[in-house]
Amino acid sequence: MSTLKKAVAAIKDKKSLVVAYFSARSSHRNLDFGAAIIKATSHDEYDIRKSRIVFQWILASPNNIYPLVGALSKRMRKTRSWVVAIKGLMLMHDLIHCKIPVVEKMGRLPFDLSTFIDGHSRLGKPKGFDIFIRRYFVFLDERGAIWFEEENKNAEDSPLMVQKLLKLRKWQILLDMLLKIKPLADDMKVYLIFEAMDRVVIEIFDVYSRICSEIAEVLLEVHSIGKLQASMALEILRTAMTQREELSRYIEFCKEYGVLKANEVITVTEIPEEDVKELERIINGEEEKQMAVVVREEHNASVEHRETKETLKTIITYKWEAFDDDINIPGEIPDLISF
Repeated sequence: MSTLKKAVAAIKDKKSLVVAYFSARSSHRNLDFGAAIIKATSHDEYDIRKSRIVFQWILASPNNIYPLVGALSKRMRKTRSWVVAIKGLMLMHDLIHCKIPVVEKMGRLPFDLSTFIDGHSRLGKPKGFDIFIRRYFVFLDERGAIWFEEENKNAEDSPLMVQKLLKLRKWQILLDMLLKIKPLADDMKVYLIFEAMDRVVIEIFDVYSRICSEIAEVLLEVHSIGKLQASMALEILRTAMTQREELSRYIEFCKEYGVLKANEVITVTEIPEEDVKELERIINGEEEKQMAVVVREEHNASVEHRETKETLKTIITYKWEAFDDDINIPGEIPDLISF
């Protein structure tokens, strides 16, 4: 950012503080909340430490989250600065992870940056910062909605396995969204983008770990699920195999770009091929092994043992043999008696 732009940005922040001060006095609102948000989302792309003020207010009283988020929403709706927008999203991301019950009940974000355009972007031609902000917002918004649903849903009538699979599908959607968040140009190698990317990579590690853990639990029960559940599980496994490759490429990209958190160790799990084949067998109705038939003679009866994967079934067929001293026997008994 040039010296002139820095000066203009500083003037804008001071003007916003003055407006917040008089607005607070006229409406009996707390001046400190508005001022804390403005300082935390200033136009200075190198200063992110002032967000601590916001968390001090929240830790002092969780109920302060409402006026603080209200002030943040107002600022996000008005801004056309990529710096302010990214700082606002980072602040919301940090709030989501602070594990305060009030925050967990918020759900979707209270503002919309899905069509954000920086004030210096050409009309109809969003640049890399705009796309980064839009994708970052879409992920956080969907994450809030999914986590809110998980925290507040009532007991469902659907089987537990189905609930697990539906949850897994939602987490895979979140991972897809996360893997789309990345800088698209070298001119985005700025401090604020690296800070945001560190948060994104940490989130990827968390979501991917959850997915792997849940898939492992599902695979333990793969032999006891029905065709519908097997179809859902197979779709999830195939998606996981695709995401495994995408995740590897994403981490390599981040390492080359210079994202520090990407250098931390993450185990990319490989889905066992035999589990995929087992699900395919269940779906296609091929779970039973080929039938083996053993025949032996017991008295005047042929006894067949037919062994499948599930049962051992014995079928006794009575057939009369013709001997020389058997005269006037009307024939054979054609019926089969199964046990």
